Amino acid sequence: MLTILDRPDKTNRFCDGVSRRNFLRIGSLAMGGLTLPQVLRAEAQAGTGRSHKATIMIFLAGGPPHQDMFDLKMQAPAEVRGPFQPIETNVPGIEICELMPRLAQMMDKFVPIRSIVGSKAGHSSFQCFSGRSPRDQPAGGWPSMGGMISKFQGPVNEGIPPYLSLCYKTKHAPWGDPGQAGFLGVGHSPFRLIGGETGDMVLKGITLDRLGDRKTLLTSFDRFRRDTDANGLMDGLDAFTRQALGVLTSSTLADALDLSKEDPRLVARYGKGNPKDTSDGPPKMMENFLIARRLVEAGARVVTLNFSRWDWHGGNFKRARTDLPMLDQGVTALVEDLHERGLDQDVNVVVWGEFGRTPKINKNAGRDHWPQVSCALLAGGGMRTGQVIGSTNRLGEHAKDRPVHFGEVLATLYHQMGLDVNSTRMFDLRSRPQYLVDAGITPMPELI
Repeated sequence: MLTILDRPDKTNRFCDGVSRRNFLRIGSLAMGGLTLPQVLRAEAQAGTGRSHKATIMIFLAGGPPHQDMFDLKMQAPAEVRGPFQPIETNVPGIEICELMPRLAQMMDKFVPIRSIVGSKAGHSSFQCFSGRSPRDQPAGGWPSMGGMISKFQGPVNEGIPPYLSLCYKTKHAPWGDPGQAGFLGVGHSPFRLIGGETGDMVLKGITLDRLGDRKTLLTSFDRFRRDTDANGLMDGLDAFTRQALGVLTSSTLADALDLSKEDPRLVARYGKGNPKDTSDGPPKMMENFLIARRLVEAGARVVTLNFSRWDWHGGNFKRARTDLPMLDQGVTALVEDLHERGLDQDVNVVVWGEFGRTPKINKNAGRDHWPQVSCALLAGGGMRTGQVIGSTNRLGEHAKDRPVHFGEVLATLYHQMGLDVNSTRMFDLRSRPQYLVDAGITPMPELI
């Protein structure tokens, strides 16, 4: 949230007329960040920024049914296999659910993983966005991938924060969690674009000329910081402050969010969502797949979004008949769009949920929680697509071949974005060294 409100306030004002309160609204989210000069210097030394890599993370809140999507079990008993039929894809030997025909026609551009393991059974986006277990966290908590990328690669330009979220807030709050900065500090938290945030990203009473006078504004801010922060808690605010000013004084982010600038035929290809169709989970907003592409094209490095509610304890197949075709349309439109724009080598796409669903169908025609195995879908980023990874046993209960941990997927995404998971490290709040993924986790050799 970035709000600059300049109601008359004749007390506690700086010489340029900006109140201390307004400085707090700009900078109070950023403790723990690097200064922009440090970011730019580190980025130049590392060679980042010249090749803009990005990742779009799509969270299917509630846990999608793997055996009704990418791992149909036609030889299983009726109480396991369900009513859906498999269809062939454009990659010989790979079959998926009949409700996803667009994906079937583009399977050469995707990689289904049928053997995700290691879920801790929590109804949360935490493992999908961080690759870590929510248990036994270090002081300050594990950062999400977006926070790590913000820390080590910084912004591409000042008008677009490196870590953006299109995750809707949800009644069940963990489904709306956009990912956290953890021990890196809130300066590397996601910049939330929806869920009430965009309405606050406004200017009231402060002219662009005054905001554009960076030197005067930051000089006043430095004076405010010296006066009010004897303990040094606000050290490192420069990066987030400059980022805030860059967003507020640039049209780049606003333009990326404005779908009227797109060809209406392309917008129609993505489909139309319903923001009111939420239940206690995220709405099915087809437009956000397109906005995510526009954001990474504009300069974002990591974009998270949540799509629909997949916790189908009842009516699993009725819900699938609605949601799977919509997911099929949105994801294929996104990946096709990336290829058409020449972004397929630079932008990773990952689609998954927190766990799978029970092989046995319950009395309410639903499937319950099943953390033993789940699925994921990957595309783009220069990865080796057109293959399927892993398998499960006859009933879809357990990984049979090539179990894949959440951290392996994240390690692969880090690798594709130019970070070495074996050497890139930071220190937690107790000054203990930490790495991008858990010890022993490496990128997936099948994909790189």
